[in-house]
Amino acid sequence: MEEVNKKITSYNEDSISVLEGLEGVRKRPAMYIGSTNSTGLHHLVWEIVDNAIDEALSGFGDLITITLHKDGSLSVADKGRGIPVGIQKQTNRPAIEIIFSTLHSGGKFNDKNYVSSAGLHGVGASVTNALSEYVDVTVYRNGSIHHIRFEQGGKVIKPLEVVGKTTKTGSLIRFKPDPTIFSTVEFKWETITTHLQESAFLMKRVRFLIVDERTNQTAEYYYEEGLKEYIESLNENKDRLHDVITFEEVVQGMNIEIALQYCQQDYNENIYSYVNNVRTKDGGTHENGFRTALTRAINDYAEKNELLRNKQKLEGSDIREGLTAIISLRIPEGKLEFEGQTKGKLGTPDALSAVQNMFYTALSYYLAEHKEFAVSLVKKCLDAASARVAARKAKEEARGNKKLRQEMILSDKLTPAQSKDYPANELFIVEGDSAGGTAKNGRDRVHQAILPLRGKPLNTDSITMDQMLKNTEFATLIHAIGAGVGPSFDLADAKYGKIIIMTDADTDGAHIQTLLLTFFYHHMRPLIHAGKIFIAIPPLYRVLNEKTMKFAYAWNDEQLENAKKKIGSPYRISRYKGLGEMNASQLKETTMDPSTRTLIQVNIEDPLTVERRVTVLMGKDTTIRRKWVEENVKFSADDTLGKVAV
Repeated sequence: MEEVNKKITSYNEDSISVLEGLEGVRKRPAMYIGSTNSTGLHHLVWEIVDNAIDEALSGFGDLITITLHKDGSLSVADKGRGIPVGIQKQTNRPAIEIIFSTLHSGGKFNDKNYVSSAGLHGVGASVTNALSEYVDVTVYRNGSIHHIRFEQGGKVIKPLEVVGKTTKTGSLIRFKPDPTIFSTVEFKWETITTHLQESAFLMKRVRFLIVDERTNQTAEYYYEEGLKEYIESLNENKDRLHDVITFEEVVQGMNIEIALQYCQQDYNENIYSYVNNVRTKDGGTHENGFRTALTRAINDYAEKNELLRNKQKLEGSDIREGLTAIISLRIPEGKLEFEGQTKGKLGTPDALSAVQNMFYTALSYYLAEHKEFAVSLVKKCLDAASARVAARKAKEEARGNKKLRQEMILSDKLTPAQSKDYPANELFIVEGDSAGGTAKNGRDRVHQAILPLRGKPLNTDSITMDQMLKNTEFATLIHAIGAGVGPSFDLADAKYGKIIIMTDADTDGAHIQTLLLTFFYHHMRPLIHAGKIFIAIPPLYRVLNEKTMKFAYAWNDEQLENAKKKIGSPYRISRYKGLGEMNASQLKETTMDPSTRTLIQVNIEDPLTVERRVTVLMGKDTTIRRKWVEENVKFSADDTLGKVAV
């Protein structure tokens, strides 16, 4: 096993490299942080936090404190070496001033200052500075307290000066986002804490403290065993097949950590990968190496111990069914390669062989040493393979067997589309027969199908696959989509390009949406990844001028006020309590016609957050759900629905 020298002490003013100036950030902020909405706003936080993480990764400091201040600013404090404050020879300016005012400057563009760096996007603190009202920096270094302040998008207002003596080291950076640039400047507690808890899982034995002075909330994250506790957190409400298995080794200068656990009654694979603490959502060479090694190791074990029949081989999908795994790599700057501009996919060639060889050897040894577990795992994989083969055979038989289709417990409520151009077709899942009848009359018969639901669907997070398949509503929905379900689901066979959930704008409608999304998440997740699941947005109001007969629709109270002004008096307001209160033409023009409707596309931006939320809110453990509701939903006497505090 190789060793990595974590502590590199030669981090000073001569370590700072200048690649190019800071120009155009305020003019085109989306080029640097992706957007000027809440996502872009929080990107400013991650740039500063990543600098503190890099110090901790290199062995300097084990506490990072983030404070949300009442004036809308945020500060990040670490106990690292402190930002260099000496004169940088290339520019004859203080190094700290260059770091905060020059794009692509810092100590991360070679491997002399950091073994690996979390700041993968290369824009750094200078972009946070450019997009803030002010940035105030205090550095504790070389026995002195140093201070510098920037305002108005990065201009030096108070030059670097020594303001006191100290015995500690580290940096304190406080900034306030510019409201003229961002659509919102309100930092979200849940966004901050979720991101930092993820970082704490990936950085075992580093403490993250978050303080919200606005609400007096605090949160602290510290994990001794890192990825092991991460997996336990993700799977805490699932039927786990075994304890979490972890492997860690340094190969070719890359630190590789892997943790995995299998769960029963879970038909999806949940593989999450990271490089230098940043999630690689599109995978890459490290994930490919992991998958290859996993398939090979389990097949080799099964073959060696004569657990396979007729020289069969388990497919990768059989082996990964029900698997939750996390792969975390720390890669030095010189070896770091990505595919594309988003840096969501690792391209480092050495990572493929390093992960593959390390994991294959480690897992093979583990299986040999834990025979009972290994045999049960192979059996689980064989069961998955049998189910896959049987499902494929049943689907092929069902395609040409009219009698078999008739024997299925199906609802007769489906009104199909006439076209066989499946990608152009749409399936509307509608709440109730009344709304279903209206939608049927208002639809485009060629491309739009209607499936009314009888009452609320079952919660598929707390029932077995057999129970779900015996449910008429789900059996009809599965049959209508025509692509199978669970491990046998095949996106290519789907009969619709869009599947649209259309429910009333009330609590029952929201509940039905949640139950259906839970079903798609567990049993037809490729539909979500492919962007084929949508939620229809019916209007809440119709404003009619009784003299001119002109009318306008409104989807919220603000639009209602605008509609009143637009239509003029005397007007009459119709409040739609349900889809069935609209006539067919109204439902068509507001909610179903592609040229006039508004749809919300369902996607998974953060799979880890989604997995946790589904588990907590839809799982069997009511204690965990109650705790989440109490912590995140604020109820008041005039708002029976409550407001989620996020």
